[in-house]
Amino acid sequence: MKLALRVVAIPILLFSFFVCYAFSSAYNAHPKLILIIVIDQFRADYLDRFRDQFGQGGFQLLFDRGAKFADCNYSYADTRTAPGHATLATGAYPNSHGILDNQWWDSRKKAMVSSVQDDGIKLVGITSKDPGASPHNLLADTLADELKLATHGSAHVFAVALKDRAAILSAGFSSDGAYWIDGETGTWITSTYYRSSLPKWAQDFNNAGHAKSYLNKEWRGPDGKLLRSTKPGSANASTFYELVGSTPFGNDYELQFARELVTSEKLGTGAATDLLIVSLSANDILGHYAGPDSPEVQAMAVATDRQLAAFFDFLDRRIGLANIWIALSADHGVSPLTSAAAKLHIPAAGFSADNMRAQMNQALSARFSQRRSAQYVAAFDYPFAWLDDNEFAAIKTTEEDAERSVGEALKALGLRGYYTRTQLQRGDVPRTEMGLKYEHSYSPLGGWYVIGVPAPFTVGVTNGADHGSPYTYDTHVPLIFYGSAFQPGTYRTHAEPVDLAVTLASLLGINAPTHAIGRVLTEALAPIRRASGGPQ
Repeated sequence: MKLALRVVAIPILLFSFFVCYAFSSAYNAHPKLILIIVIDQFRADYLDRFRDQFGQGGFQLLFDRGAKFADCNYSYADTRTAPGHATLATGAYPNSHGILDNQWWDSRKKAMVSSVQDDGIKLVGITSKDPGASPHNLLADTLADELKLATHGSAHVFAVALKDRAAILSAGFSSDGAYWIDGETGTWITSTYYRSSLPKWAQDFNNAGHAKSYLNKEWRGPDGKLLRSTKPGSANASTFYELVGSTPFGNDYELQFARELVTSEKLGTGAATDLLIVSLSANDILGHYAGPDSPEVQAMAVATDRQLAAFFDFLDRRIGLANIWIALSADHGVSPLTSAAAKLHIPAAGFSADNMRAQMNQALSARFSQRRSAQYVAAFDYPFAWLDDNEFAAIKTTEEDAERSVGEALKALGLRGYYTRTQLQRGDVPRTEMGLKYEHSYSPLGGWYVIGVPAPFTVGVTNGADHGSPYTYDTHVPLIFYGSAFQPGTYRTHAEPVDLAVTLASLLGINAPTHAIGRVLTEALAPIRRASGGPQ
C-alpha cells in the first residue's frame, strides 16, 4: 500500500514542479530582463499610419508576437513628458504621484523649477554650477522600486534618456542608475543622488568621443532629400541636444549607450529579474519642430523601427529574446500643426504664451487697480498659469479668489474653461470623463495655479506643434507587451498607461507601486503552461 502511494506521489510532484515553473517570478529571474521602451511624443496612430513602411524585427516583431492595446489613453489633462513618465512608472496619475508638469513656479525662489531639480544634489560627469537632479518630488514609488524591494536589491535597474526628467522619473528612488545627457555637449551624466562618480564604462564611453561622431552628419529621407543636418551652427539649433537630438542620430546615440550599459552592467545574468527603461527622446525634439504629418516625423518613425530591430537583435544575441519581456508605450502624443488642421477647415490656432501672460497681467492689474507692472501670473505654459502668491498677498486676496480671477482672465482670452488648484484639491469637478482628467491632474506641488481648458487643436506656440491637452491626439498612445507571459493579438478593450506597471508587477509576483490604480490586463495574458497530460 505504501509502495502504491509512492508511485502515485511521483507524478504529482513532477506536475507541481512544472506548474510552478510555468509561473513568472522576479525572484528567480523569470524573465531575466524586462525592457520598457518609452517613445517620447509617439502617437498610437503612427503604428498603423506607417506600418507598411516598417521592416522586420522592430515594431513588426511586437505586432506579430506581442499583445497590442489599440485603445490606450491617458486619463489626465496636462500631457507632458514628466507626468507621462511618472505615470508609466508609478501606475498612478499626478494627483497621486505629484508630477503635474515638466516644471512649476517656486514661490520661495521666485523662479520656475524643473520637476527633478534638486539643489542639494550635484551633477556627475561634467563640471557645472547647475543644480543636480533627483526623484525627490515623486510622491509615489515606481515599478523599479518595488522590484528592488522584492528582491532585496539584487535586481539591477537602470534608466536611460536624453532628458533628465525622463530617466529619473522612470527609474524612481532605488535604481542602480539613471543616465541622461548634458544638452550642450552630449556627454552622458548622472547625479550624486545615484553615485559620486560615473562608472568606468560610462567614463570610457564619453572619452571615446562618441558624441562628436554624430556631428556634421546629414539625415536624408528615403528619396535622398536632405531632412536635417547636425552641422554646428545650423539654424534654430546650437546645442548637441537640438542638433543631434532632432534627428534619428539622437536615438542611435542613446541606444549605443544603452548597449554599453547592458554589457558592462551584465544585465540579464543575475539571480533576479533585471529592469531597463529606455526613453527615446529624439522623436519629441523633432516632433515639436515638424508636426505629426510631416515627412520628417514619418521618416523618424521608420528610423525608430529600424533602431528597435537592431536593439532587439542585440538583446537576443546577448540574453535571448525568449528570456526577455518588452513593454512599449509613449509619454504623450502631439497636436497637428495649426496650418495642417486649417487646410482641412478644422478650427485651430497657435498662441504666444508670453503675449497671453502679458495680457492676463494687464487685465488683472486693471481689475485690482494696481500698478501696471504687477506680475500676478508669474509664468504661463499654455494652458497652465502659475500665480505669484506674493503679488496677490499684497492686495489681500485669498488663493481661491486669486485663482478664480486668473481663470476668468484665461476665459477672456478664449479658453473654454478652467480649474483652480483649490477646486481640484476639493475634488470639485463634474463627474464626467473630462472632469476626471482634470481631477487626475491635481498635485499639491507647484504653489498656486490654474489649468485652463483649451479648445481642441489650439496650442501655446506660434510655430511648430505642441502637446498638453486632454484630447485624443495628445492622450492616445501605444501599449504593447511582448514575451512568454502574453497572448499575441490586438486587443480593443480600454487600457490606460497606468496598467503597464500593475500588469508587470502582478506577473512578477511583486507588489504594485504604492499608489497604482491600473488594472491587470488579464485579457492579454497567455494561458499557464502545464505539464503534458496534466489537467487543463
